[in-house]
Amino acid sequence: MDGLVDVTIPVEGAVAEALRSPARREAAGRVLGRLIQGGQLRDVLADAIAEAKLEARSNGLTDADIDAELAAWRAERRD
Repeated sequence: MDGLVDVTIPVEGAVAEALRSPARREAAGRVLGRLIQGGQLRDVLADAIAEAKLEARSNGLTDADIDAELAAWRAERRD
């Protein structure tokens, strides 16, 4: 496994617990590598965004509401 580098990324507690296993960390690294290098990350993100928008709409939010929330979030991050 030459060329591997350890990185730190934030994950939920249950995920961190599962990643205590070296075998699981290696497997997770391979999956993440395929997502990023294989060009699949865009598809995964697009699916997640579409799912979030469907959930928001089912809760009565409009595209304008979603856009306003995103704009507010971006403004907070710039401060």
